[in-house]
Amino acid sequence: RNPMNRFVTACVATALTQLFSPIATSAAKPLGAQAKRIPNIVILFADDLGYGELSCQGNPEIPTPHIDSIANNGVRFTAGYVAGPNCSPSRAGLLTGRIPTRFGYEFNPTGAVNEEPGFGLPSAEITIAEALHDAGYTTGLIGKWHQGGTARYHPFRHGFDEFFGFTHEGHYFAPPPYKGVTTLLRRKTLPGGAQGIWMGQGGLHYHNKLGRNEPDYDANNPIVRGGQPVVETEYLTDALTREAVDFIDRHDDKPFFLYLAYNAVHSPLQGADAYMDKFVHIKDIHRRIFAAMLANMDASVGAVLEQLRKSGLEENTLVFFLSDNGGPTKELTSSNLPLRGSKGQMYEGAIRVPFMLQWKGKVPAGLVYEKPVSSFDIFATAAANCAGVTAPKQVEGVDLIPYLTGENDGVPHETLYWRQGGKTALRHGDWKLVRMGRRLSPGKAKWELYDLSKDISETNNLAAAKPDRLAELIEIWEKLNGEMSEPLFK
Repeated sequence: RNPMNRFVTACVATALTQLFSPIATSAAKPLGAQAKRIPNIVILFADDLGYGELSCQGNPEIPTPHIDSIANNGVRFTAGYVAGPNCSPSRAGLLTGRIPTRFGYEFNPTGAVNEEPGFGLPSAEITIAEALHDAGYTTGLIGKWHQGGTARYHPFRHGFDEFFGFTHEGHYFAPPPYKGVTTLLRRKTLPGGAQGIWMGQGGLHYHNKLGRNEPDYDANNPIVRGGQPVVETEYLTDALTREAVDFIDRHDDKPFFLYLAYNAVHSPLQGADAYMDKFVHIKDIHRRIFAAMLANMDASVGAVLEQLRKSGLEENTLVFFLSDNGGPTKELTSSNLPLRGSKGQMYEGAIRVPFMLQWKGKVPAGLVYEKPVSSFDIFATAAANCAGVTAPKQVEGVDLIPYLTGENDGVPHETLYWRQGGKTALRHGDWKLVRMGRRLSPGKAKWELYDLSKDISETNNLAAAKPDRLAELIEIWEKLNGEMSEPLFK
Protein backbone atom coordinates (compact mmCIF):
# COMPACT_ATOMS: atom_id res chain seq x y z
CA ARG A 1 0.00 0.00 0.00
CA ASN A 2 0.98 3.61 -0.47
CA PRO A 3 2.66 4.93 2.76
CA MET A 4 0.70 8.18 2.47
CA ASN A 5 -2.59 6.24 2.42
CA ARG A 6 -1.55 4.33 5.56
CA PHE A 7 -0.72 7.64 7.28
CA VAL A 8 -4.07 9.19 6.36
CA THR A 9 -5.95 6.08 7.52
CA ALA A 10 -4.16 6.15 10.88
CA CYS A 11 -4.91 9.86 11.36
CA VAL A 12 -8.57 9.36 10.59
CA ALA A 13 -8.79 6.40 13.03
CA THR A 14 -7.11 8.43 15.78
CA ALA A 15 -9.45 11.37 15.21
CA LEU A 16 -12.50 9.16 15.29
CA THR A 17 -11.31 7.51 18.51
CA GLN A 18 -10.76 10.88 20.17
CA LEU A 19 -14.10 12.15 18.90
CA PHE A 20 -16.29 9.27 20.07
CA SER A 21 -14.48 7.83 23.12
CA PRO A 22 -15.47 10.69 25.47
CA ILE A 23 -19.08 10.32 24.36
CA ALA A 24 -19.06 6.57 25.04
CA THR A 25 -17.37 7.05 28.41
CA SER A 26 -19.67 9.83 29.55
CA ALA A 27 -22.71 7.79 28.50
CA ALA A 28 -21.61 4.70 30.42
CA LYS A 29 -21.18 6.41 33.77
CA PRO A 30 -24.67 7.93 34.02
CA LEU A 31 -26.22 4.60 33.04
CA GLY A 32 -24.33 2.84 35.82
CA ALA A 33 -25.33 5.47 38.37
CA GLN A 34 -28.93 5.28 37.25
CA ALA A 35 -28.94 1.51 37.64
CA LYS A 36 -27.77 1.88 41.23
CA ARG A 37 -30.53 4.38 42.01
CA ILE A 38 -33.28 2.07 40.73
CA PRO A 39 -34.35 -0.03 43.73
CA ASN A 40 -34.09 -3.78 43.70
CA ILE A 41 -37.07 -5.80 44.90
CA VAL A 42 -36.71 -8.84 47.15
CA ILE A 43 -39.70 -10.87 48.34
CA LEU A 44 -38.98 -13.38 51.10
CA PHE A 45 -42.05 -15.61 51.13
CA ALA A 46 -42.43 -18.10 53.97
CA ASP A 47 -44.73 -21.10 53.68
CA ASP A 48 -47.38 -21.91 56.32
CA LEU A 49 -45.81 -19.64 58.95
CA GLY A 50 -48.23 -18.86 61.76
CA TYR A 51 -49.07 -15.28 62.72
CA GLY A 52 -47.76 -15.73 66.27
CA GLU A 53 -44.50 -17.60 65.63
CA LEU A 54 -41.88 -14.87 65.12
CA SER A 55 -40.09 -13.16 67.99
CA CYS A 56 -41.28 -9.78 66.74
CA GLN A 57 -44.83 -11.14 66.76
CA GLY A 58 -44.55 -12.08 70.42
CA ASN A 59 -43.14 -15.62 70.47
CA PRO A 60 -40.27 -15.98 73.00
CA GLU A 61 -39.68 -19.67 72.28
CA ILE A 62 -37.98 -19.57 68.86
CA PRO A 63 -35.53 -16.69 68.24
CA THR A 64 -35.87 -15.15 64.77
CA PRO A 65 -33.38 -12.24 64.90
CA HIS A 66 -32.85 -11.89 61.14
CA ILE A 67 -36.51 -11.79 60.20
CA ASP A 68 -37.09 -9.46 63.15
CA SER A 69 -34.39 -7.14 61.80
CA ILE A 70 -36.58 -6.41 58.78
CA ALA A 71 -39.24 -5.11 61.14
CA ASN A 72 -36.68 -3.27 63.27
CA ASN A 73 -35.17 -1.57 60.24
CA GLY A 74 -38.50 -1.00 58.55
CA VAL A 75 -42.20 -1.56 59.10
CA ARG A 76 -44.19 -4.38 60.71
CA PHE A 77 -47.81 -4.63 59.60
CA THR A 78 -50.16 -6.01 62.24
CA ALA A 79 -53.03 -6.34 59.74
CA GLY A 80 -51.25 -7.77 56.71
CA TYR A 81 -53.46 -9.98 54.55
CA VAL A 82 -52.89 -12.42 51.71
CA ALA A 83 -55.11 -13.36 48.78
CA GLY A 84 -56.08 -16.84 49.91
CA PRO A 85 -56.13 -19.19 52.90
CA ASN A 86 -53.74 -21.66 51.29
CA CYS A 87 -50.68 -21.85 49.10
CA SER A 88 -51.54 -21.58 45.42
CA PRO A 89 -54.30 -18.92 45.37
CA SER A 90 -52.25 -16.79 47.77
CA ARG A 91 -49.26 -16.93 45.40
CA ALA A 92 -51.44 -16.13 42.41
CA GLY A 93 -52.67 -13.01 44.20
CA LEU A 94 -49.17 -11.94 45.18
CA LEU A 95 -47.81 -12.36 41.66
CA THR A 96 -50.69 -10.62 39.88
CA GLY A 97 -51.63 -8.04 42.50
CA ARG A 98 -55.31 -8.91 42.27
CA ILE A 99 -57.98 -11.15 43.76
CA PRO A 100 -57.27 -14.56 42.22
CA THR A 101 -60.97 -15.44 42.17
CA ARG A 102 -61.42 -12.68 39.57
CA PHE A 103 -59.63 -14.86 37.03
CA GLY A 104 -60.83 -18.23 38.32
CA TYR A 105 -57.82 -19.13 40.45
CA GLU A 106 -59.88 -20.15 43.44
CA PHE A 107 -58.70 -23.54 44.69
CA ASN A 108 -55.43 -25.12 45.76
CA PRO A 109 -54.08 -27.85 43.43
CA THR A 110 -52.11 -30.60 45.17
CA GLY A 111 -50.32 -33.76 44.14
CA ALA A 112 -50.90 -35.07 40.61
CA VAL A 113 -53.46 -32.33 39.99
CA ASN A 114 -50.49 -29.96 39.51
CA GLU A 115 -49.74 -31.86 36.29
CA GLU A 116 -53.22 -31.66 34.76
CA PRO A 117 -53.90 -29.39 31.76
CA GLY A 118 -55.52 -26.12 32.70
CA PHE A 119 -54.24 -26.15 36.27
CA GLY A 120 -52.04 -23.10 36.53
CA LEU A 121 -51.73 -19.33 36.45
CA PRO A 122 -53.35 -18.16 33.19
CA SER A 123 -50.92 -16.77 30.63
CA ALA A 124 -53.14 -13.71 30.20
CA GLU A 125 -52.35 -12.58 33.75
CA ILE A 126 -49.44 -10.14 33.98
CA THR A 127 -47.15 -10.91 36.89
CA ILE A 128 -44.91 -8.60 38.88
CA ALA A 129 -41.98 -10.47 37.32
CA GLU A 130 -43.18 -9.63 33.80
CA ALA A 131 -43.70 -5.96 34.65
CA LEU A 132 -40.25 -5.64 36.21
CA HIS A 133 -38.59 -7.68 33.47
CA ASP A 134 -40.08 -5.40 30.80
CA ALA A 135 -38.62 -2.43 32.68
CA GLY A 136 -35.09 -3.82 32.47
CA TYR A 137 -34.95 -5.88 35.66
CA THR A 138 -33.28 -9.28 35.89
CA THR A 139 -35.81 -11.57 37.53
CA GLY A 140 -35.33 -14.75 39.52
CA LEU A 141 -37.56 -17.26 41.28
CA ILE A 142 -35.91 -19.52 43.82
CA GLY A 143 -37.99 -22.11 45.63
CA LYS A 144 -41.64 -23.06 45.38
CA TRP A 145 -43.71 -22.17 42.31
CA HIS A 146 -47.10 -23.94 42.73
CA GLN A 147 -48.67 -22.08 39.83
CA GLY A 148 -48.91 -25.03 37.46
CA GLY A 149 -46.62 -27.98 36.89
CA THR A 150 -46.76 -28.31 33.12
CA ALA A 151 -44.73 -26.53 30.45
CA ARG A 152 -47.45 -23.97 29.73
CA TYR A 153 -47.15 -22.54 33.23
CA HIS A 154 -43.39 -22.63 33.70
CA PRO A 155 -41.94 -19.59 35.53
CA PHE A 156 -40.02 -18.68 32.36
CA ARG A 157 -43.41 -18.07 30.73
CA HIS A 158 -44.43 -15.71 33.53
CA GLY A 159 -41.54 -13.27 33.43
CA PHE A 160 -38.71 -15.00 35.27
CA ASP A 161 -35.21 -15.12 33.78
CA GLU A 162 -33.98 -17.73 36.23
CA PHE A 163 -35.66 -20.51 38.19
CA PHE A 164 -34.28 -22.91 40.76
CA GLY A 165 -36.79 -24.91 42.73
CA PHE A 166 -39.85 -27.11 42.24
CA THR A 167 -43.31 -26.65 40.75
CA HIS A 168 -45.68 -28.55 43.08
CA GLU A 169 -47.04 -27.66 46.54
CA GLY A 170 -44.29 -29.18 48.64
CA HIS A 171 -40.95 -30.97 48.64
CA TYR A 172 -38.84 -32.98 51.03
CA PHE A 173 -35.98 -31.02 52.54
CA ALA A 174 -33.79 -34.13 52.44
CA PRO A 175 -34.62 -37.27 50.43
CA PRO A 176 -34.55 -40.84 51.75
CA PRO A 177 -32.64 -42.14 53.66
CA TYR A 178 -33.05 -38.73 55.35
CA LYS A 179 -29.43 -38.24 56.37
CA GLY A 180 -28.54 -35.27 58.55
CA VAL A 181 -32.13 -34.57 59.59
CA THR A 182 -34.78 -35.64 62.06
CA THR A 183 -37.95 -36.54 60.19
CA LEU A 184 -41.52 -36.82 61.49
CA LEU A 185 -44.02 -38.05 58.92
CA ARG A 186 -47.78 -38.46 59.01
CA ARG A 187 -49.15 -41.99 58.90
CA LYS A 188 -52.71 -43.27 58.96
CA THR A 189 -51.57 -46.32 60.93
CA LEU A 190 -48.50 -46.55 63.15
CA PRO A 191 -46.35 -49.68 63.56
CA GLY A 192 -47.74 -52.12 66.11
CA GLY A 193 -50.98 -50.17 66.43
CA ALA A 194 -49.30 -47.38 68.42
CA GLN A 195 -51.02 -44.04 68.91
CA GLY A 196 -49.62 -40.48 68.88
CA ILE A 197 -45.92 -40.46 67.96
CA TRP A 198 -43.91 -43.56 67.06
CA MET A 199 -40.20 -43.03 67.66
CA GLY A 200 -38.03 -44.94 65.20
CA GLN A 201 -34.33 -45.45 64.70
CA GLY A 202 -32.05 -43.22 62.66
CA GLY A 203 -34.13 -40.08 63.16
CA LEU A 204 -37.22 -41.26 61.27
CA HIS A 205 -40.43 -41.00 63.30
CA TYR A 206 -44.16 -41.24 62.51
CA HIS A 207 -47.32 -39.76 63.97
CA ASN A 208 -51.03 -40.36 63.38
CA LYS A 209 -52.40 -37.18 64.92
CA LEU A 210 -54.15 -36.23 61.68
CA GLY A 211 -55.27 -39.70 60.67
CA ARG A 212 -53.77 -39.60 57.18
CA ASN A 213 -50.53 -40.25 55.34
CA GLU A 214 -47.87 -37.74 54.35
CA PRO A 215 -48.55 -36.50 50.79
CA ASP A 216 -46.32 -37.79 48.00
CA TYR A 217 -44.62 -34.43 47.61
CA ASP A 218 -41.67 -35.60 45.52
CA ALA A 219 -43.62 -37.70 43.00
CA ASN A 220 -42.79 -36.29 39.55
CA ASN A 221 -41.67 -33.09 41.26
CA PRO A 222 -37.91 -32.77 40.86
CA ILE A 223 -35.71 -29.88 41.88
CA VAL A 224 -34.95 -28.12 38.60
CA ARG A 225 -32.60 -25.45 37.40
CA GLY A 226 -34.32 -23.63 34.60
CA GLY A 227 -36.14 -26.50 32.99
CA GLN A 228 -33.77 -29.36 33.79
CA PRO A 229 -33.81 -31.65 36.85
CA VAL A 230 -30.78 -31.52 39.12
CA VAL A 231 -29.57 -33.67 41.98
CA GLU A 232 -29.55 -31.52 45.12
CA THR A 233 -27.64 -32.83 48.12
CA GLU A 234 -27.98 -29.90 50.56
CA TYR A 235 -30.86 -29.47 52.99
CA LEU A 236 -33.34 -27.66 50.79
CA THR A 237 -33.56 -24.41 52.78
CA ASP A 238 -29.76 -24.18 52.64
CA ALA A 239 -29.77 -24.89 48.92
CA LEU A 240 -32.31 -22.12 48.29
CA THR A 241 -30.17 -19.78 50.40
CA ARG A 242 -27.08 -20.66 48.37
CA GLU A 243 -28.90 -19.91 45.12
CA ALA A 244 -30.39 -16.64 46.40
CA VAL A 245 -27.05 -15.32 47.64
CA ASP A 246 -25.46 -16.28 44.32
CA PHE A 247 -28.26 -14.57 42.36
CA ILE A 248 -27.69 -11.29 44.24
CA ASP A 249 -23.93 -11.55 43.87
CA ARG A 250 -24.13 -12.15 40.12
CA HIS A 251 -26.65 -9.41 39.44
CA ASP A 252 -25.64 -6.64 41.86
CA ASP A 253 -24.53 -4.45 38.93
CA LYS A 254 -28.09 -4.13 37.61
CA PRO A 255 -31.64 -3.80 38.94
CA PHE A 256 -33.03 -7.18 39.96
CA PHE A 257 -36.16 -8.81 41.32
CA LEU A 258 -35.68 -11.83 43.57
CA TYR A 259 -38.68 -13.89 44.63
CA LEU A 260 -37.36 -16.31 47.25
CA ALA A 261 -40.30 -18.61 47.91
CA TYR A 262 -39.32 -20.88 50.78
CA ASN A 263 -41.02 -24.21 51.34
CA ALA A 264 -40.22 -23.83 55.05
CA VAL A 265 -42.02 -24.26 57.34
CA HIS A 266 -44.39 -26.36 55.21
CA SER A 267 -44.47 -30.10 55.80
CA PRO A 268 -42.87 -32.61 55.66
CA LEU A 269 -41.38 -31.99 59.08
CA GLN A 270 -37.61 -32.34 58.72
CA GLY A 271 -35.18 -30.52 60.99
CA ALA A 272 -31.48 -30.33 60.16
CA ASP A 273 -29.21 -31.74 62.88
CA ALA A 274 -27.40 -28.45 63.54
CA TYR A 275 -30.69 -26.71 64.31
CA MET A 276 -32.20 -29.62 66.22
CA ASP A 277 -29.25 -29.34 68.59
CA LYS A 278 -30.19 -25.73 69.34
CA PHE A 279 -33.60 -26.77 70.68
CA VAL A 280 -32.81 -29.79 72.82
CA HIS A 281 -34.75 -28.10 75.62
CA ILE A 282 -37.98 -28.59 73.64
CA LYS A 283 -39.05 -32.10 74.64
CA ASP A 284 -41.96 -32.43 72.19
CA ILE A 285 -40.25 -33.78 69.05
CA HIS A 286 -43.04 -32.39 66.88
CA ARG A 287 -42.49 -28.85 68.16
CA ARG A 288 -38.72 -29.23 68.23
CA ILE A 289 -38.55 -30.06 64.51
CA PHE A 290 -40.76 -27.09 63.69
CA ALA A 291 -38.47 -24.83 65.74
CA ALA A 292 -35.43 -26.15 63.88
CA MET A 293 -37.07 -25.49 60.50
CA LEU A 294 -38.05 -21.95 61.45
CA ALA A 295 -34.61 -21.13 62.86
CA ASN A 296 -33.04 -22.49 59.68
CA MET A 297 -35.21 -20.22 57.56
CA ASP A 298 -34.36 -17.27 59.79
CA ALA A 299 -30.65 -17.92 59.22
CA SER A 300 -31.36 -18.01 55.49
CA VAL A 301 -32.99 -14.59 55.66
CA GLY A 302 -29.88 -13.37 57.49
CA ALA A 303 -27.62 -14.68 54.71
CA VAL A 304 -29.68 -12.90 52.05
CA LEU A 305 -29.61 -9.62 53.97
CA GLU A 306 -25.87 -10.00 54.51
CA GLN A 307 -25.29 -10.43 50.77
CA LEU A 308 -27.24 -7.24 50.12
CA ARG A 309 -24.88 -5.48 52.54
CA LYS A 310 -21.80 -7.00 50.89
CA SER A 311 -23.04 -5.87 47.49
CA GLY A 312 -23.65 -2.36 48.80
CA LEU A 313 -27.36 -2.64 48.09
CA GLU A 314 -28.89 -2.53 51.57
CA GLU A 315 -30.25 0.99 51.13
CA ASN A 316 -31.20 0.42 47.51
CA THR A 317 -33.36 -2.66 48.00
CA LEU A 318 -36.99 -2.88 48.96
CA VAL A 319 -37.35 -6.07 51.04
CA PHE A 320 -40.68 -7.70 51.84
CA PHE A 321 -41.17 -10.61 54.22
CA LEU A 322 -44.51 -12.39 54.62
CA SER A 323 -46.12 -15.82 54.73
CA ASP A 324 -48.42 -17.27 52.08
CA ASN A 325 -51.11 -18.09 54.66
CA GLY A 326 -51.57 -18.90 58.31
CA GLY A 327 -50.11 -21.96 59.97
CA PRO A 328 -51.79 -25.38 59.98
CA THR A 329 -51.54 -25.77 63.73
CA LYS A 330 -52.33 -29.49 64.13
CA GLU A 331 -49.97 -30.40 61.31
CA LEU A 332 -46.99 -28.24 62.30
CA THR A 333 -47.69 -27.04 65.88
CA SER A 334 -47.62 -23.52 64.33
CA SER A 335 -49.37 -20.83 66.34
CA ASN A 336 -51.62 -18.15 64.85
CA LEU A 337 -52.33 -16.55 68.23
CA PRO A 338 -54.05 -14.30 69.06
CA LEU A 339 -55.97 -15.01 65.88
CA ARG A 340 -58.65 -17.63 65.42
CA GLY A 341 -58.40 -20.49 62.97
CA SER A 342 -55.71 -21.92 60.75
CA LYS A 343 -54.73 -22.59 57.15
CA GLY A 344 -57.63 -23.37 54.83
CA GLN A 345 -60.25 -21.47 56.81
CA MET A 346 -61.52 -17.91 56.45
CA TYR A 347 -60.89 -16.72 59.99
CA GLU A 348 -58.05 -14.29 60.61
CA GLY A 349 -55.60 -17.07 61.47
CA ALA A 350 -55.70 -18.25 57.85
CA ILE A 351 -55.48 -14.99 55.91
CA ARG A 352 -53.73 -12.51 58.25
CA VAL A 353 -50.00 -13.21 58.27
CA PRO A 354 -46.63 -11.95 59.51
CA PHE A 355 -45.88 -9.13 57.06
CA MET A 356 -43.06 -6.58 57.04
CA LEU A 357 -41.17 -4.24 54.75
CA GLN A 358 -37.71 -2.70 54.83
CA TRP A 359 -36.37 0.11 52.67
CA LYS A 360 -33.60 1.85 54.54
CA GLY A 361 -33.60 5.60 54.22
CA LYS A 362 -37.04 5.59 52.60
CA VAL A 363 -39.43 4.33 55.27
CA PRO A 364 -39.26 4.84 59.04
CA ALA A 365 -37.41 2.20 61.04
CA GLY A 366 -39.31 0.36 63.74
CA LEU A 367 -42.74 1.52 62.58
CA VAL A 368 -45.72 -0.65 63.55
CA TYR A 369 -48.54 -0.07 61.06
CA GLU A 370 -52.02 -1.21 62.12
CA LYS A 371 -54.24 -0.39 59.13
CA PRO A 372 -55.08 -3.21 56.69
CA VAL A 373 -52.59 -3.90 53.92
CA SER A 374 -52.52 -6.68 51.36
CA SER A 375 -50.04 -8.78 49.43
CA PHE A 376 -51.53 -7.04 46.36
CA ASP A 377 -49.69 -3.93 47.52
CA ILE A 378 -46.28 -5.44 46.78
CA PHE A 379 -46.87 -5.25 43.01
CA ALA A 380 -48.30 -1.73 43.27
CA THR A 381 -45.49 -0.50 45.54
CA ALA A 382 -42.81 -1.92 43.27
CA ALA A 383 -44.38 -0.38 40.18
CA ALA A 384 -44.76 3.05 41.78
CA ASN A 385 -41.17 3.21 43.01
CA CYS A 386 -39.19 1.54 40.22
CA ALA A 387 -38.44 3.66 37.16
CA GLY A 388 -39.98 2.40 33.96
CA VAL A 389 -42.32 -0.12 35.59
CA THR A 390 -45.94 0.01 34.53
CA ALA A 391 -48.46 -1.89 36.61
CA PRO A 392 -51.51 -3.24 34.79
CA LYS A 393 -54.68 -1.27 35.47
CA GLN A 394 -56.28 -4.32 37.07
CA VAL A 395 -53.77 -4.44 39.94
CA GLU A 396 -55.80 -3.94 43.12
CA GLY A 397 -52.98 -2.99 45.45
CA VAL A 398 -51.76 0.45 46.44
CA ASP A 399 -48.34 2.04 46.81
CA LEU A 400 -47.65 1.65 50.51
CA ILE A 401 -44.78 4.13 50.76
CA PRO A 402 -46.91 7.32 51.11
CA TYR A 403 -48.90 5.65 53.90
CA LEU A 404 -45.71 4.75 55.75
CA THR A 405 -44.03 8.13 55.40
CA GLY A 406 -47.15 10.02 56.56
CA GLU A 407 -47.79 11.61 53.20
CA ASN A 408 -51.11 9.76 53.06
CA ASP A 409 -52.95 9.28 56.37
CA GLY A 410 -55.83 7.36 54.83
CA VAL A 411 -56.60 3.64 54.89
CA PRO A 412 -54.90 1.54 52.19
CA HIS A 413 -57.89 -0.84 51.92
CA GLU A 414 -61.42 -0.18 53.08
CA THR A 415 -62.65 -3.53 51.76
CA LEU A 416 -60.97 -6.92 51.24
CA TYR A 417 -62.68 -10.02 49.79
CA TRP A 418 -61.99 -13.78 49.78
CA ARG A 419 -63.77 -16.82 48.34
CA GLN A 420 -62.92 -20.49 48.10
CA GLY A 421 -65.98 -22.51 47.26
CA GLY A 422 -68.37 -22.42 50.19
CA LYS A 423 -65.83 -20.66 52.39
CA THR A 424 -65.74 -16.90 52.06
CA ALA A 425 -64.94 -13.70 53.95
CA LEU A 426 -65.06 -9.94 53.68
CA ARG A 427 -63.35 -7.26 55.72
CA HIS A 428 -64.98 -3.84 55.47
CA GLY A 429 -63.53 -1.24 57.77
CA ASP A 430 -63.17 -2.99 61.12
CA TRP A 431 -66.01 -5.41 60.43
CA LYS A 432 -65.45 -8.99 59.30
CA LEU A 433 -67.97 -11.19 57.51
CA VAL A 434 -67.28 -14.96 57.47
CA ARG A 435 -69.07 -18.03 56.16
CA MET A 436 -67.39 -21.39 56.61
CA GLY A 437 -69.32 -23.61 54.20
CA ARG A 438 -68.42 -26.78 52.39
CA ARG A 439 -65.61 -27.03 49.89
CA LEU A 440 -67.81 -26.39 46.84
CA SER A 441 -70.92 -24.80 48.33
CA PRO A 442 -72.10 -22.96 51.46
CA GLY A 443 -74.37 -25.82 52.49
CA LYS A 444 -76.13 -24.89 55.73
CA ALA A 445 -73.33 -22.62 56.95
CA LYS A 446 -74.52 -19.27 58.29
CA TRP A 447 -72.94 -15.85 58.05
CA GLU A 448 -70.85 -14.75 61.03
CA LEU A 449 -70.03 -11.14 61.92
CA TYR A 450 -67.14 -9.83 64.01
CA ASP A 451 -65.89 -6.42 65.11
CA LEU A 452 -62.11 -6.70 64.67
CA SER A 453 -61.49 -3.41 66.47
CA LYS A 454 -62.64 -5.08 69.70
CA ASP A 455 -62.42 -8.78 68.89
CA ILE A 456 -59.33 -9.67 66.88
CA SER A 457 -59.76 -13.32 67.94
CA GLU A 458 -63.28 -13.53 66.41
CA THR A 459 -64.87 -14.98 69.52
CA ASN A 460 -68.06 -12.88 69.66
CA ASN A 461 -70.34 -13.51 66.68
CA LEU A 462 -72.51 -10.38 66.31
CA ALA A 463 -74.62 -11.60 63.38
CA ALA A 464 -77.78 -11.81 65.48
CA ALA A 465 -77.07 -8.67 67.53
CA LYS A 466 -76.22 -6.45 64.54
CA PRO A 467 -78.65 -7.42 61.72
CA ASP A 468 -78.32 -4.07 59.92
CA ARG A 469 -74.54 -4.26 59.88
CA LEU A 470 -74.73 -7.88 58.76
CA ALA A 471 -77.06 -6.97 55.88
CA GLU A 472 -74.74 -4.11 54.85
CA LEU A 473 -71.71 -6.38 54.61
CA ILE A 474 -73.60 -9.14 52.83
CA GLU A 475 -74.69 -6.59 50.23
CA ILE A 476 -71.07 -5.48 49.71
CA TRP A 477 -69.97 -9.11 49.49
CA GLU A 478 -72.67 -9.97 46.95
CA LYS A 479 -71.68 -7.04 44.75
CA LEU A 480 -68.03 -8.09 44.76
CA ASN A 481 -68.93 -11.74 44.36
CA GLY A 482 -70.82 -10.85 41.20
CA GLU A 483 -67.57 -9.57 39.70
CA MET A 484 -65.77 -12.90 40.16
CA SER A 485 -65.19 -15.67 37.62
CA GLU A 486 -66.10 -19.31 37.78
CA PRO A 487 -63.26 -21.53 39.02
CA LEU A 488 -60.82 -22.64 36.34
CA PHE A 489 -60.35 -25.89 38.26
CA LYS A 490 -61.78 -27.60 41.33
